[in-house]
Amino acid sequence: MNNLLHASTRCTRRRTRFWTLPQRSFAGNVRSTLACVIENELLRTAGCRRTYSTKSTPSAPQTSTVPAAPAKTWVDNLPQRVRPYLYLTRIDKPIGTLLLFYPCAWSITMASYALHAPISTPLTYLGLFGTGALIMRGAGCTINDMWDRNLDKAVERTKERPLARGDITSAQAFGFLGVQLTAGLGVLLQLNWYSILLGASSLSVVTIYPFMKRITHWPQAVLGLAFNWGALLGWSAVAGSVNWSVALPLYAGGICWTLVYDSIYAHQDKTDDRAVGIRSTALLFGEHSRTVLSALSASSLALVTYAGHLNAQGPLFYAGAGLAGAQLVRVLLRTDFDSRPSCWRGFVGCGWAGFWVWMGALTDFFALGTGFW
Repeated sequence: MNNLLHASTRCTRRRTRFWTLPQRSFAGNVRSTLACVIENELLRTAGCRRTYSTKSTPSAPQTSTVPAAPAKTWVDNLPQRVRPYLYLTRIDKPIGTLLLFYPCAWSITMASYALHAPISTPLTYLGLFGTGALIMRGAGCTINDMWDRNLDKAVERTKERPLARGDITSAQAFGFLGVQLTAGLGVLLQLNWYSILLGASSLSVVTIYPFMKRITHWPQAVLGLAFNWGALLGWSAVAGSVNWSVALPLYAGGICWTLVYDSIYAHQDKTDDRAVGIRSTALLFGEHSRTVLSALSASSLALVTYAGHLNAQGPLFYAGAGLAGAQLVRVLLRTDFDSRPSCWRGFVGCGWAGFWVWMGALTDFFALGTGFW
């Protein structure tokens, strides 16, 4: 009897270790369980059956899944008090600045080509207009967010913007806008008077753009009027006045291009926009978006190449336009208009079309300057 009690005690101790040491290996746990089974069988034959558990060792408690923190940008490394203002300008997303800059670059380079200007001329104005694009794109974002601070709260993609989230007040944003416009004026004053007046006249279009989404399905067209003003201003900065026969088709081509990329952009928010009453070409075109945007892309390239023809551009200009056309085809084939990430990639991809038009004009200018043609 003492032997049987001793065997039972050993079995109990093994079971205790089995439960209190969950770190033991699976094989060790199996061995302990089998030993208990054998000993219980011996006890059963002696009329003193013991019970045992066949449960496996409890697994370690599962940790809850914590949502990943939003991706950080370089702005987050700056002092806290300046971050809301920088995010207000979207400086962490340079695609907007580039989309504003490219029509300026087309016009400056084509005007320099027409006038056989020295290389210092386009380089000087490209630097000025690049700075101006950075400043004025930020000012346009500030104006837009001041108009839309209440609407932005209801849209998933925009509810974290500084004004919508309350990081800064409307008064602070208005004061910051004054600083931005003063800096923009400082750049504009570097140009001739014709260009100063022409540039200042664009502010009315910039100001009314955010309001257009409340009254028309064509706010993207109004954005095109504002964002492509540089196609006129760049020419006047270089030449002292605008050659309207070339600049107007270039301007119109830029507007069609803007309708393409900003309609793709608007598809990101179409569900929220429909709910809060915001209008856009994305909602207007709907399921016909791919067809309509293809036609607008073709129109854009036709108008830009026509402007090149009127300016007597060389083959490299048309090569750049061809690459731009290939890029737009690629974007329109690959973009899923019901996927927000896909629409963002398509929007950014449209920017490369503007880049290739500029590269065509720039290489054509260098070829002319070096006597290649």
